[in-house]
Amino acid sequence: MGTAKRKRRARPPTGKRPVDRVLAEYDLSKLTIATLGSHTALQIFHGARQEGFKTLGIVLPRKKRVYDAFPLAKPDEFLTLHSYKDLIDKQDELIARNTVLVPHGSFVEYIGARMIANELKVPVFGNKASLEWETDRAIERRWLKMAGCRVPRIYKDASEIDGPCIIKYYGAKGGKDFFIVTNEDDFYKKIKRRHLEDKTYTIQEFIIGARYYHQMFYSPISRKGWPAGRGAIELMGIDRRIESNIDELHRFGFTREEMDDAGIVRSFVVTGNEPMVVRESLLDRVFEMGQGVVETSIELFDPGMVGPFCLETILTPELEFYVFEISARIVAGTNLYPLGSPYTPYLFDTPMSTGRRVAREIRLAAKRGMLGEVCS
Repeated sequence: MGTAKRKRRARPPTGKRPVDRVLAEYDLSKLTIATLGSHTALQIFHGARQEGFKTLGIVLPRKKRVYDAFPLAKPDEFLTLHSYKDLIDKQDELIARNTVLVPHGSFVEYIGARMIANELKVPVFGNKASLEWETDRAIERRWLKMAGCRVPRIYKDASEIDGPCIIKYYGAKGGKDFFIVTNEDDFYKKIKRRHLEDKTYTIQEFIIGARYYHQMFYSPISRKGWPAGRGAIELMGIDRRIESNIDELHRFGFTREEMDDAGIVRSFVVTGNEPMVVRESLLDRVFEMGQGVVETSIELFDPGMVGPFCLETILTPELEFYVFEISARIVAGTNLYPLGSPYTPYLFDTPMSTGRRVAREIRLAAKRGMLGEVCS
């Protein structure tokens, strides 16, 4: 797979967005990095501390104990909420702390991409628009296809199903409610059994192959790495997700009919992650996919995607990558590498997690007077 070379655009003017007005009042020597206490918060707090930042954990009452159990990743202070959506009412307090929020999967799921984009005035690391693009499967697919990525076929209606398909629901839900069907009757039987008739779903071709989740980081202010957009892409690691019982059912030797008769529901809910590497001869294709999605994001929602992202792929026996999703923020698979992955030693002289890489980007941007270019 290749991508057409695109001209680099000049950086967009700053000072006109609401976030620029907030940042103009910040004391950049006293920045606080904050996130919700879930998903990848341990490495975000740990990495921010390594880069010299104050940290704030936004938690529900029963979650604080988790961070007490990890002293080196415990935030300096906690903001305790009864509901994560109450964050919207605490914005003045966060701004007074010179806070930069780091979004992750739970952040997007609990707050909501639309609320983040429209109601959150606290500076957010990255481009908030990219979170909306990742959570709507229709525009996400448009993005990936424009980027030159191979993508699985999408069926417009259940009557078109002519082979194995996976049914996916919108949002960052960690695989919740996903299921496999083989024909139209199978589809309606399973969707009725799960009481999901009224939810928005996508019928996606099920590609047979090995799963590779490529954790990447795009910096618009650095030239270190694979050139892309206004800066460069860094490969931070690769993982494969452990998906509830679907990854273990094969060990029992049940047929599909036996599982159905026994009432066993195959589940794709993500419960953990495993480390991976890919054949070195395929790395150029990985970077080309990353370059394509970054440069297309600049065209679609300038200044495009900023910071960590993940290309979720299937590698077929013919060694062709299919991209079935993109996560436009830090992903849980990066938790495998708090001290760096098999790839980061070739980029950094110090152990580098994705959480620390986020903090370093914030620090470098603040030092260069470019914080507005990595926040929205």
